[in-house]
Amino acid sequence: MLGYVTIGANDFEKSRTFYDSLLAELGGKRVFASDRMQFYGGAGGGMVAVCKPHDGKSASVGNGMMVALSAASREVVDKTYAKAISLGAADEGAPGVRTGNFYGGYFRDLDGNKICVFNM
Repeated sequence: MLGYVTIGANDFEKSRTFYDSLLAELGGKRVFASDRMQFYGGAGGGMVAVCKPHDGKSASVGNGMMVALSAASREVVDKTYAKAISLGAADEGAPGVRTGNFYGGYFRDLDGNKICVFNM
């Protein structure tokens, strides 16, 4: 059902470099771009886009907003979470079982956007 989600970036080039490396861990790659947006796609069909806000104002973090990225295994969750931290992301909760068979790791990207990488 999800088509795509956009994540605001204040330093567009730095964010593209971050997401190039991070999303590669999940099989994501650049699929198309404009002067203010970079879209990434993978096998799941939905896309993630990093963008400069359309209104020209600074990107900001939405309260309660989080992007969750599906991983093929717990090992991929661990690897992707570790990659995010190595790229400068801030820890929001190390990978682990949260409820039932939900295994996830949480971090904030370079602009403070909350991201979860999970496997169920």
